[in-house]
Amino acid sequence: MSDTILQRQTYQPGDKIFKEGDEGNLAYVVQSGEVEIVKMIDGVETVLGTVGQGGIFGEMALIDSQPRMAMARCRKGSTIILVSRAMFEQKLNAADPFIRGLINILASQIRRSNS
Repeated sequence: MSDTILQRQTYQPGDKIFKEGDEGNLAYVVQSGEVEIVKMIDGVETVLGTVGQGGIFGEMALIDSQPRMAMARCRKGSTIILVSRAMFEQKLNAADPFIRGLINILASQIRRSNS
């Protein structure tokens, strides 16, 4: 990503970055602030975790082209770096085939455990 101009977006507390079930064409890196990952479980909004500075979220949809498993919502004012599908695939294609296969297996197991 160092030779690419990175797009950034700013969010205010409470802003939704994406919703559960959305198509995913971007992954996100938290440059500053904090994002919470939220899922509806038995009709109750449940915070699964938070992502702070340097953390990545939204990558699962880029790995397996499935809909978003949860919602991402800004918890604190944040600046987020956007990672496009093309950029992600470029990096993934440069990885060892074993690593690519392992990533796909792990993504599949995570999806199964969350359904």
